[in-house]
Formats: sequence, structure tokens, C-alpha cells
Amino acid sequence: MNSSISNIRAKIQKGETSCVALTKAFLKKIEEHKNLNAFLEVFTDEALENAATIDERIANKKAGKLAGLVIALKDNICYKGHKISASSKILEGFESLYSATVVERLIAEDAIIIGRLNCDEFAMGSSNENSAYGEVLNPIDNSKVPGGSSGGAAAAVKAGLCHAALGTDTGGSVRQPASHCGVIGLKPTYGRVSRYGAIAYASSFDQIGPITNNIPDLALIMEVISGSDHYDSTCSTKEVPAFTKELQLTGVKKIGYIKDCLENPGLDKEIKARLELIIKELKLQGHEVVPVDFPYLDFLVPAYYVLTTAEASSNLARYDGVHFGYRSEQSENWESVYFKSRSEGFGKEVQRRIMLGTYVLSAGYFDAYYAKAQKVRRIFRDKTDEILKTHDFILLPTTPNTAPDIGENTKDPIAMYLEDIFTVQAPLTGLPAISIPIGEHSNGMPFGIQLMGSRFSETALFAFSNEMMQNFNDN
Repeated sequence: MNSSISNIRAKIQKGETSCVALTKAFLKKIEEHKNLNAFLEVFTDEALENAATIDERIANKKAGKLAGLVIALKDNICYKGHKISASSKILEGFESLYSATVVERLIAEDAIIIGRLNCDEFAMGSSNENSAYGEVLNPIDNSKVPGGSSGGAAAAVKAGLCHAALGTDTGGSVRQPASHCGVIGLKPTYGRVSRYGAIAYASSFDQIGPITNNIPDLALIMEVISGSDHYDSTCSTKEVPAFTKELQLTGVKKIGYIKDCLENPGLDKEIKARLELIIKELKLQGHEVVPVDFPYLDFLVPAYYVLTTAEASSNLARYDGVHFGYRSEQSENWESVYFKSRSEGFGKEVQRRIMLGTYVLSAGYFDAYYAKAQKVRRIFRDKTDEILKTHDFILLPTTPNTAPDIGENTKDPIAMYLEDIFTVQAPLTGLPAISIPIGEHSNGMPFGIQLMGSRFSETALFAFSNEMMQNFNDN
């Protein structure tokens, strides 16, 4: 089930399998692995009906480029006529009135959507322990977290419950769980993929991105979901390259690695050693790999949380118990409808971030926190752009550690926030970044290595990542 879409299509055309057979196999596996709690809902009948229709299209040579792909959606991506909750009680029972642009594009190319996936509530978390519907377990070791917030997506792909999944990445929410589960995760350039239909956490950061087992599948999904969208004014009008036709690496590359990341005291020694070995091997292959200075590492996480919580405070104001979603039964008047519905409907972590965001936007603190963080964000962007003017990529760890035990960081929000130290640079600067699973710790858990490129450099990023997967992935 880890074969690429092109290999699956070849088997379907030879009569060795079918979309219906593939879908049934995944449905069986989902049932067998219910303990992971990766899926909040499985679209059993609908997926089988769609699979049968797509088999007919393949037979008639009228199928789209994703025919044979079975994919699942993070529970913050809208699918018309289906429930969506962002794993929050505040949206209990709510059904989406429209489909996200990415979903419409998947369906147009004959992807089979098999269900919706558990996540941290409103994508706020790094462990998938903040869901109103229970924590997701890491399929490699059920005592560990899968990472977050797209933990259900990463766990489902790793456990073989679907070919691929769509998640969202605000500060690392696709790449970090991909690292913890040993799969590939991409945060595209801001504006490469439409955000229309993705429930907003922080609008200037959020990006929808795929999680897969291989680079060709990732590239193909990105070909389909990328491109301009009149429903999203932040979406770029740049032409989408044929990513799948440019996966062969050409020439040697110049790669910068951030010294402060390697020397960070919080970085696990084995992850550091693996990264140093990869740097050495890349040099032997003819690539130029050099240290670069980025003296702002310690300021990334604080700036990120000031800005994202401020945007969350604004975005989540719409969940008020009046217009849609959960309404407290204990309400006595309009004021108590708002107060009690939000207090009962939002989890502790979401409440914490709303309060933080409201504080940094409040009179007397706006300039000291929010406005200053925006200026600092610009410094991050300018410095990172400066590095990428003379380097093809920036190489760095995805996470400082392998997946922690369930419950290990839940009592210490700061420890949880610091898990994002290596992933927040890309969304703060709007750049694309990918986590590839080319490390395994002595504790048996995987970890990812991260590559960041300049704006809209996904083509080069995919080709180099594909090369690294072939050279360094032991699986």
C-alpha cells in the first residue's frame, strides 16, 4: 500500500487490483487500527461508491490523474455535506456547506476521500493531545504521541490507512508529525495552495500541505491542489510547474546549514550526529555544504506565538454559540450564551491561546508585543532571504527530539511550544519547507531532516528531497 500512485495505476490497468479493492483493504485496516484514534469519521459507503465509479472511468480511459489514490482529510478542511469540527466541541454536529478548493481539485482528478482525521483542536498543538475526541497514538509506538497538529494525518499515512493525507501547517503542523511518524510532510510556499475552506487558526501563516510516503506522490498531489483561486485573495497566480516531470536532480547544489541549530543545547545528540553525517555525505557527493549564521533562533518561537495567538483571537471570535455550532444549555441571557458556550466549547489550549492573543492586541500592549513581533518577523524574512540568495536550500532538523511519551509535555505549555523551534522559521517567512524521514534513533523512533527553499522553489525542493530519500532513507 506504500506504492506510488503511478505504480498503483499500472496495477489497476493490468487488472491486478482495482480502486474498489484498494478502498476495501484500507477500510479493513482502519477498522483493525481503531485504537490509534486517527480517524474521527470514515466515509465507508461513499468511498466504495466513488471507487466503483472511478474504476469505470479508468476502464474507459477517462480517469483523472489521481485515480487510484485513497486520501484522507484533516478535520479542519471542509468537505461539502460532511461534518467538520476542527476536533473541537464548539463545532459539534456542524456540517460543511461547501468544499475547500483543495477538496474540489482532488475530487475533479478522481481521488477517493476515505474520511476525516483527528487533530489538535483548531490546529493548536504539537502532539495531538488537545483534541476534544481523544489523543492520537503513534503507530510505531503507541505510548508515544504522533506529533501535531496534523497527528491523525501522519499516523494514518504511516499505519497504511490511506495512501496520503492533507493536513495544515501553521508553525510546523505537517512537518513535525511527519518527523515523529517517519513520513514526508510539506509546508508549501505561502500562497501556493488556496486556503479557502480550511478553518483558520492564523491566516497569515496557515497553509494546506500533503503527507505521503514518497516524493512522487507528494509532487503529484501538489500539481493538483496548487494554483490561483478567486476565493482566496492571498493565493498566488503563479503558474504551477509540472512537479512530477522534474524530480531528477541536475547539477550540484549549495546548501547552508544553520550553525545555531546544530549547536542548540536542546537538540538530541543522535539527531545532531545524523545531520552531521548527512552534511559529510552531501559534500562527498559534490555538493557545497556550508555553515550559515541565523542569530535569531531564540526569538522565532516567541514571535511566532505572539503573532499566531493574536490572529487566533480574531479568527475564533466567530464561534460564539449564536450563529452555528455548540450552544450551552446553561445559558440564561445573551451574555451568558457567549460566555458559557465559549467556555464549555473550547478546550484549555485553545482558551489559553485566545487569551494570549487578546492580551497582545489589547490597548497599551499592542505596540509592545504585536507591532514589535511584526517588525521582528520582517527581520527574520530579510535574513532568510539573504541566505537563500546565495544558497539553494537551508538544511536543519525538523524537531529537536523524537516523539515524546503521551502526557510528557501536556503540563508544561512552554516545553510543548519549544517543540516548534526548528519549524516556525518557514511559516514566519512564508517559505516552503519539507521534512523527509531519513533518521532513526536508537530508541526505535524516526526523525526527519528539514529542507527549506526560496519562495515558489518547490520544484527544486522536490528534486533534491527525492535524491536524498534515495541516498539516505534506509527503509
